[in-house]
Amino acid sequence: MDDNQEQPLAELLRPKNVNDIIGQSELMDEGQPLKVAIESGNLPSMILWGPPGVGKTTIARVIANTSESEFISISAVLSGVKEIREAIERAKYAKDQQNKKTILFVDEVHRFNKSQQDAFLPHIESGLIIFIGATTENPSFEVNSALLSRCQTYLLKALNEEDLSLIIDRALSYKNTHSMEQEAKLMLLNYASGDARRLINLIEMAINRSKADGKKEISQDVVKKILTDKARRFDKGGDQFYDQISALHKSVRGSDPDASLYWFFRMLDGGADPLYLARRIVRIAVEDIGLADPRAQTMALEAYQIYERLGHPEGELALSNAVIYLAMAAKSNSAYVAYNDVKAFIKNQNHHDVPIHLRNAPTKLMNDLNYGKEYRYAHNEPNGYAAGEKYFPDELDSVKFFKPTERGLEKKISEKQEFLESLDKEYKKRK
Repeated sequence: MDDNQEQPLAELLRPKNVNDIIGQSELMDEGQPLKVAIESGNLPSMILWGPPGVGKTTIARVIANTSESEFISISAVLSGVKEIREAIERAKYAKDQQNKKTILFVDEVHRFNKSQQDAFLPHIESGLIIFIGATTENPSFEVNSALLSRCQTYLLKALNEEDLSLIIDRALSYKNTHSMEQEAKLMLLNYASGDARRLINLIEMAINRSKADGKKEISQDVVKKILTDKARRFDKGGDQFYDQISALHKSVRGSDPDASLYWFFRMLDGGADPLYLARRIVRIAVEDIGLADPRAQTMALEAYQIYERLGHPEGELALSNAVIYLAMAAKSNSAYVAYNDVKAFIKNQNHHDVPIHLRNAPTKLMNDLNYGKEYRYAHNEPNGYAAGEKYFPDELDSVKFFKPTERGLEKKISEKQEFLESLDKEYKKRK
């Protein structure tokens, strides 16, 4: 019997050298930085950052094979101080007794706390180990600065359809027992979402299912069956989640309703909490549309409430309506900018007293102290505006925080501001 038929597919497809690696062309093509480092043997300690199934572990193993180094792998999920200490002792033995370098691979390094990450520092600096950390999370936030500064960070990307298609072709070639319908192949490519590990598992499941059915060709129906109970990949707590949220927010801000809908439903399809998305939609309305179209806030909030009452799927329609409206609404962040500016201004200022003329005088004593004296009641003034009246503390000149745009309702607000400022100027001339 062909050994290839008995070996797990993942093992069959595991790259043995640099040229076997599929994808990551920006790092692994001829002359690219990581390939040059591997082939030269001048290896830095490094962080491999990317989504699941893009080859982080594979690259680490290829590096070890190529450099003929001792390879030690530990998982931050399953390991602690004891395992770190044992790995370091093994590295010392390899150096002292075998004259070999050690590649210490730490999977999901972001799961280690600061003190655990710090434990690697002296051994990286002494050259005892070449440290390779793998993470799905942004190392800027999840890897402590001391460790990060001693490592070269390489960003790995999700595999594209061409890369994934090549994996399917190799898998079928190695197994040499089945072919695959084009429609089935397209379904697998779509479902894999750039994750090679996921794709390989699905191919093996499809081969086994077809074999059980006595068929030599993997059909679309077979693929549908193995996908029935599986959800699309969606990292609810990691970078992927926040990247997609960012894409939704920026698509709305950029007034692209189609891209906005795409990211909204992409997240729903992946399992995102609709109420979280609803809250985000309200925030977009407040932050990026603001007073250019105040109706946007109302619509976003109503969509939120509709979802709370109706749930899936009717509530999702209300949210998608809000997404479209927000994408096409006039945009302004002037109120948001004013909000941040006044907070910063207050933080850096002394706290000044309220001017006497703006104070209430509910008691005789306050009245005797001239509280409220010379206050001008705006309703009794021409145009309902007390031209020239000052509302800032006596020690401060007036500061302009809110600067409306010329878009949407803010254009009318801007025109009113200009009119009121002209009344102030006329009042000062008369004074």
